[in-house]
Amino acid sequence: MASITIRNLDDDVKARLRVQAAEHHRSMEEEARQILRQAVGHKPDCRNLVSIIRARIEPLGGVDLELPPRGPGRELPSFD
Repeated sequence: MASITIRNLDDDVKARLRVQAAEHHRSMEEEARQILRQAVGHKPDCRNLVSIIRARIEPLGGVDLELPPRGPGRELPSFD
């Protein structure tokens, strides 16, 4: 496994990392590894919003909605 060194880390960031690690019952190193895994481990979903929602809801079953009949459109404005 590889290792890295992080230089010039703000004292405040280090303190917050220590507190967060303690809350998760982990060492600071393990907490930093988890944060990095989460940050770089997920590829962004390149699907559009409609397909993401459809994929989430489709297994639950669908609903057939009755669409109302379309009437004539309104008159176009006159710019005379």
